[in-house]
Amino acid sequence: MHLLDTDVLIDIQRGHPPAINWFASLLEVPSVPGFVFMELVQDAQNKQQVTKALKLLAPLPIVWATEVDCTRALPDFTTYVSIPNRE
Repeated sequence: MHLLDTDVLIDIQRGHPPAINWFASLLEVPSVPGFVFMELVQDAQNKQQVTKALKLLAPLPIVWATEVDCTRALPDFTTYVSIPNRE
């Protein structure tokens, strides 16, 4: 199963050829994490962009992380996240 990231979907929306070509080459329909779906809609500047995002995402299955998934992911996230040096 392929899960699409916000960056890939933004590139597809903007018509970036490498992203479009990669997407077209997939043999199975990719899924979108629910949080990525929300990020794409949140990034929209107006109703037209919201509509465009919803059209892009409509045929793709949405996968929602469970509480167990998030609990399991949190230690890895906090271990590997890059924290700027603020000294």
